[in-house]
Amino acid sequence: MSSCSKALVFAAATFAVAAHASQVTFETASSSAGPQASAEAYRNVVNAAFAAPGSHSTNAAQFDGLNNQGLFSGSSQNIAFRSTIDFGVNASQAGLWSLRAGVDFGNGGAVFLDGVALGYKSNNMWWSGSYGNSTQSFNFSALAIGAGNHKLQLFGLEDCCDGGQQAQFSIKGADFVTFGRQDNLTAAVPEPGTCALMLGGLAALAATRRRRAA
Repeated sequence: MSSCSKALVFAAATFAVAAHASQVTFETASSSAGPQASAEAYRNVVNAAFAAPGSHSTNAAQFDGLNNQGLFSGSSQNIAFRSTIDFGVNASQAGLWSLRAGVDFGNGGAVFLDGVALGYKSNNMWWSGSYGNSTQSFNFSALAIGAGNHKLQLFGLEDCCDGGQQAQFSIKGADFVTFGRQDNLTAAVPEPGTCALMLGGLAALAATRRRRAA
């Protein structure tokens, strides 16, 4: 084990670094755009909606039951959704994954993994809590996901009526788990340059704690 890795292991034990969770960012804006012809078009239209004032954003504890009305007391109509899940995969978790998302995108939406489109649907999507109808949700299987840090993004357009959304993963055929702060996904070991920055920050934190304790 490298000195960097040993130091990070020690730091994690000492400071209880939160490395076993995904970060879920859920955002909404106003848009009356209709169905789009490609995944890239959905991403572009949704991103454009966030250039206007009045958007909302939150870091959710779990990607389950999320919607504009419940989180932001917002409208149930003409909504652009942009959801980002930052997650890490360690060596034991690397392999074939399945991803799925239940959404309420009346004008369709798209899914991207690490900036690459996994797919899009332009039909009226309303999963209503069930993955039984594949036209109403996003389902991707046999995805080769390696160790490291990853970004999953969902872009959607809703005309009415803002139902709850969910996003889940399955590793190597295991049961599906909802993305969130308790999903046990682990951040990858950083590169040497990043490691040096992290160790410097941890050293500063240690010094601050010692001064406060004195």
